[in-house]
Amino acid sequence: MLLEPLDLAVFIGYCLLIVGMGLFVSREKKGHVKNSSDYFLASKALPWWAVGASLIASNISAEQFIGMSGSGFALGLAISTYEWMAAATLLVVAIFFLPVYIKKGIYTMPGFLLDRYDTRVRTTMAIFWLLLYVFVNLTSVLYLGALSLNTILNIPLTYGIIGLALFAMIYSIYGGLKAVAWTDVVQVFFLIAGGLATTYIALQMVGNGDAWEGLGLLRKEVPGHFSMILSKGEMMIPDGKGGTYDAYKDLPGLSVLVGGMWITNLSYWGFNQYITQRALAAKSLDEAQKGMIFAGFLKILMPLIVVIPGIAAYVIVQNGIDTSFISSMEDPATGLIKSDRAYPTLLQLLPVGLKGLAFAALTAAIVSSLASMANSTSTIFTMDIYSKYFGKNATETQQVRVGRITAVVAFVIAAFVAPALGQLDQAFQFIQEYTGFISPGVFAIFFFGVFWKKTTSNAALVGAGLSIPLSVVLKLAFPDLPFLDRMGIVFLVLAALMIVISLYEGKGKDHPNSIDVNKELFQTSTSFKIGAFLISGIIAALYIIFW
Repeated sequence: MLLEPLDLAVFIGYCLLIVGMGLFVSREKKGHVKNSSDYFLASKALPWWAVGASLIASNISAEQFIGMSGSGFALGLAISTYEWMAAATLLVVAIFFLPVYIKKGIYTMPGFLLDRYDTRVRTTMAIFWLLLYVFVNLTSVLYLGALSLNTILNIPLTYGIIGLALFAMIYSIYGGLKAVAWTDVVQVFFLIAGGLATTYIALQMVGNGDAWEGLGLLRKEVPGHFSMILSKGEMMIPDGKGGTYDAYKDLPGLSVLVGGMWITNLSYWGFNQYITQRALAAKSLDEAQKGMIFAGFLKILMPLIVVIPGIAAYVIVQNGIDTSFISSMEDPATGLIKSDRAYPTLLQLLPVGLKGLAFAALTAAIVSSLASMANSTSTIFTMDIYSKYFGKNATETQQVRVGRITAVVAFVIAAFVAPALGQLDQAFQFIQEYTGFISPGVFAIFFFGVFWKKTTSNAALVGAGLSIPLSVVLKLAFPDLPFLDRMGIVFLVLAALMIVISLYEGKGKDHPNSIDVNKELFQTSTSFKIGAFLISGIIAALYIIFW
């Protein structure tokens, strides 16, 4: 299906706006040469609303619009746990971890590990993160974005991957984080407005022209899709190969509230470079914390934009409301209904004008995340690998140049790997599972590094080094074990090992690089406390309603 002239005009206008704004904010004052602080931390000048908007634009990508809608199609509202628990996680990070990071004045998460532990821990985790960003994050976002272009405009996957990579590179590689963060403010408007438009049309279709009635019909038609806490055997979902498997493997009951979900969320929101980099670039700690609150409110809203459309698509398919819609949901190669085709198919239903806006929203989500991931990849490589081992005497200008080259290389590698994800039914779950191979180790070394003064460097190195092997062993030994539960088990094993090693090696003494944690460090403003109270109350109410 081709976009109408008005849709193309809206989309092209969006593209020109983003590229133009990115290049405009990247300009430097006459006589000023862009340095590493300008390029990697946006000159540490972001206000709270830019921090919050950039956090969401960096987070909400094809993996949410397409991947989470696909999971909404397959298993329902329960996938919203990732969004609502993320809002709660943002509060924890803002209170307990941001003050430490900003006090240290770090550029990167590996930089914090150097300050707290030693070079070995920093380098090990820097390499892990670089591999994760390039081979999982960048790759999956490029694939899911290209999938949407293929479904909507029939653009071949390869061309879509190349086009999205080039678009993200045009404005982000020259300007660095400043260009990424300020364009994210505009991107958030597009992704929310366009996303809500898609939700409205999908609900209208289910409700025979009445969106509000359509929302009510969703719960009536598929009540199982509105269960937030799944029990074993409650729901069987497609595996993408013509069979099914238990949804409990993806969302194992109460573990999503008190188990492994906290590990994956804290690892992502608290110790993930392309997320924390926005907060590190804030004007002050107070601005960074307010930005986290703003992002938390937006996270609560996101299931309405990315999950409800997937559930609506399931009802449309189940009830045979539209045969052309069902046909578009089928994988051309296998003829099977493919969950991740739900959102791109819904976009085809939008009226002229709104379709261009929704397509711009999806593209905004994709390119903003691509730009953020590439910028953080270049930041880690430049500051923690290149400057340490290859360019110890590199000038600020040389560091910026290396950062740009690294971003280009990361895009090229991801573009080659992305087509391999075509065998998946729910790419969102692929991202969560394989990120989870590293998350337990990341969580362990940061948590103990901040809150337990006796944690030694060797203990942290063991935690970092064993996270992937232990995860692989458990996956092979217990293939039916839900990956969130596996993450929780791996974390407990690593925590026990780190405690034993630290006590044995340190003989009960505090590590010389330990952090002085006191209650004054965790003081927050009144506005933050009010926002945190409201977010906590809303999350509690949502779980009570949909339990």
